[in-house]
Amino acid sequence: MNKERHTLNRNYEFQRVYHRGKNFVSPILVTYVFKKRDGGINYGISASKKIGCAVERNRARRIIRAAALNCFKDIEGSYDIVFVSRRATVNAKSTEIQTIMAEQLKEAGVLQ
Repeated sequence: MNKERHTLNRNYEFQRVYHRGKNFVSPILVTYVFKKRDGGINYGISASKKIGCAVERNRARRIIRAAALNCFKDIEGSYDIVFVSRRATVNAKSTEIQTIMAEQLKEAGVLQ
């Protein structure tokens, strides 16, 4: 199903997902999921300065984005999702992150 996807840009959008959503943790990726009523999927990616320099943070975001877009094809429903990178994300491959992401989204009940 081809749903609309938007990115979360504002701090209050991230905070809403952090406080109201459920989190799923692995050594490489943390996923926050918040079910909402209106249609579409909103997602955001966070990479703090603890990850490393700007090059490493951007690489982590790029890898997570590539994995997320592949997982979004199978999502049914409306969700706000935030992916938080960890230090190990920089050295991981997008396929590895995609499998971890799929496991976390299945655990959250987002994927079948």
